[in-house]
Amino acid sequence: MTEAAAIHIVSPAQFDSGTAQTPGSARRAAIAPTLGITSAIWGGLFEVDPGSRTGIHHHGPQETIAYVLSGACEVRWGERGEFSARATAGDFIHVPAYLPHMEINPSKLEPFRWVVVRSTATPVVVNLPDNAWPQNV
Repeated sequence: MTEAAAIHIVSPAQFDSGTAQTPGSARRAAIAPTLGITSAIWGGLFEVDPGSRTGIHHHGPQETIAYVLSGACEVRWGERGEFSARATAGDFIHVPAYLPHMEINPSKLEPFRWVVVRSTATPVVVNLPDNAWPQNV
């Protein structure tokens, strides 16, 4: 059996925080080439601190699927941030390719945490200027 055919167990202490980031959040890779794992998809954790929000960003040609582990968040999206939805622990989220969005943590006490899977092996993060959306977003 080859190494490529082996099952990999990656513990939290091994997660890689050197992955692509967006201001206001922390991403940690769990399944990625940087960890010596050859895969067609990327997987990791995403966290936003209490009272924080991410910058406006998109993930280029990647689709994203996320599972909310804990906490709650507001997700805003659209060309002007005109759409929003709330996600809480137990929800799945799908973010289409190239869709500008941001995540907001309304809690003043607890972070929200997601398990994230992306449709390519290396994450794409395109951070947009803060003024990409009107100020009242």
